[in-house]
Amino acid sequence: MTRDWWKHMVLILGTIIVLAPFYMMVSYSFKSPGEIDRGEGGFFGRQEMMIDPRCAALRQPDRADIEAARARFAGQDDASVQASLLAETEADCSMRPVLFNYSKAFTEAPLIRYLLNGVIVTVSIFLIQIVVALPAAYALSKLKFWGRDAVFGLVLFCLLIPVHAIALPLYIGLAKLGLTNTYAALVVPWTISVFGIFLMRQFFMTVPDDLIDAARMDGMSELAIVWRVMLPTAIPALLAFAIFSVVAHWNDYFWPRIVVTGNRDLFTPPLGLREFKGDGDGSFFGPMMATATVIVTPLIVAFLLAQRRFIEGITLSGMK
Repeated sequence: MTRDWWKHMVLILGTIIVLAPFYMMVSYSFKSPGEIDRGEGGFFGRQEMMIDPRCAALRQPDRADIEAARARFAGQDDASVQASLLAETEADCSMRPVLFNYSKAFTEAPLIRYLLNGVIVTVSIFLIQIVVALPAAYALSKLKFWGRDAVFGLVLFCLLIPVHAIALPLYIGLAKLGLTNTYAALVVPWTISVFGIFLMRQFFMTVPDDLIDAARMDGMSELAIVWRVMLPTAIPALLAFAIFSVVAHWNDYFWPRIVVTGNRDLFTPPLGLREFKGDGDGSFFGPMMATATVIVTPLIVAFLLAQRRFIEGITLSGMK
């Protein structure tokens, strides 16, 4: 009983550590800048009306505005006119913090464009990875040829190479080909996934050889077996790999920051967060957290929808 209690305590502590950043992210997306700075307001904040500082700055009256206001408010002194203009500015630029943060997330930067770029890049990478990984995994698991174990050993060795170690050679090669600031620079380096080959190979090892022999007796070629027999059986493993691949490349900041330098239209969602990094006037933490919430939400929804198949694929249960 004591051992089980400690296990539950460790799991609860790990859950708190994992969820704490998400809690702060969502909470900050609801709060005003003052509440964020002071660390108050609870989870949702008080939602008191606030003034958009950039809106107020843009609406600062010039001499023509003051003269027009004097004509509108005839009979009032200059102090009263300025007070009236200030009241109008506050009325036009006031909003709830949650509306301020999420509206800024979509208006300060072309977030829809960044989300679309993320979809194009992650889907393209995943589809090409599957085209490469499935035949390679089938060959390493079901075909007998000289050097098969050595090739699989190289696959395992490639799993040990960190991405940052090969970033510079990849960038130099893409630069020489003139592919920087293109979708190709974001997609091509990741089209061969050694993790995908390893995962699918382990799954294919659980598929009975009798199924493949029956397909060969029906006259199927090896490629036909891959796409018409092995692919349908590998759906759980493919969904598991899809979660890993999409999450890794959707959230990748390092590589897009290197190869996308002069074309804002190619920014991926993580690069879009840089739009809220201020200089002299500080950072917009509320809109930044709102943007992060919007970026993370599709991944969470996709995982919840595919959770059962994801777990099934990770456990490599094979054919039922």
